Amino acid sequence: MPEETTSIDYVMEAASGPHFSGLRLDGRMPSSATAAAASSSADSTLTPDFLPNQPFVIGVSGGTASGKTTVCDMIIQQLHDHRVVLVNQDSFYRGLNPEELERVHEYNFDHPDAFDTEQLLECTMKLISGQGVHVPIYDFKKHQRSSDSFRQVNASDVIILEGILVFHDQRVRDLMNMKIFVDTDADVRLARRIRRDTMERGRDINSVLEQYAKFVKPAFDDFVLPSKKYADVIIPRGGDNHVAIDLIVQHIRTKLGQHDLCKIYPNAYVIQSTFQIRGMHTLIRDRDISKHDFVFYSDRLIRLVVEHGLGHLPFTEKQVVTPTGSVYTGVDFCKKLCGVSIVRR
Repeated sequence: MPEETTSIDYVMEAASGPHFSGLRLDGRMPSSATAAAASSSADSTLTPDFLPNQPFVIGVSGGTASGKTTVCDMIIQQLHDHRVVLVNQDSFYRGLNPEELERVHEYNFDHPDAFDTEQLLECTMKLISGQGVHVPIYDFKKHQRSSDSFRQVNASDVIILEGILVFHDQRVRDLMNMKIFVDTDADVRLARRIRRDTMERGRDINSVLEQYAKFVKPAFDDFVLPSKKYADVIIPRGGDNHVAIDLIVQHIRTKLGQHDLCKIYPNAYVIQSTFQIRGMHTLIRDRDISKHDFVFYSDRLIRLVVEHGLGHLPFTEKQVVTPTGSVYTGVDFCKKLCGVSIVRR
């Protein structure tokens, strides 16, 4: 078929060969892939609990051009009164060697092995521990990292990790307090990718469609879509879904509010909210509640606060003799207690 009459259908059909999941079309893997596969079974599990001295980590995943960056930008804009940093997985692409550059059209940029996950993991853990990091800058036209420049990212209240495969590695997933999957129609994603790659990355439409059929769509089916099951929140339509984003921001604000309280008062401990506690708070805030129910549920909440507070007091070991003559080893308070009753206004 003459080049000038090449149709979009022909390009897509010619590129849609056997289903492919490898890093490159010829199936060859980089030398580090074997080591990465061997180490995956020994991954350590980290707790994702949101502690007062740690930032809130959000993972945002989804297919190519699904609107992940738009969702992240909207979250950042609404959290303007907090320090928020965005770390893109695209910054951690591996630079191609000369052999790979010669066959760049056969390189799968949507495969997990195309990313330096170890460096992404290291940078994220440093940010969580309160350290600043240097995030690499990747040139999508040269397929290399910039050797003389980087992006300085400082520790913040909220860390957003964004990328198509940020849920793929369990070690990275376990660092997240919230996982968001942006779910957008495949046709919309393809149209956005064509516009982005032709306008921003200097590619022609035929090469974009060929890469999509060879690598992008198979990688989405094999790696991105299966990671959707790890998401805590799924946002249909991406940045157009303002209701979902508002709810997410509200949840983050609640968590950060507890975080800020503990920062201001180092000796303050926030009891973890449960459905039972929220239900009792709802009842005692209802102006139509009966006096009996108000006293009953208030008393239960007070008991929970007292019990939680007693657990933070200093104790010493003490032995007592029970009425049956047995010796029981328990604990005794080290200091005297002082209770203060605050009258409700």
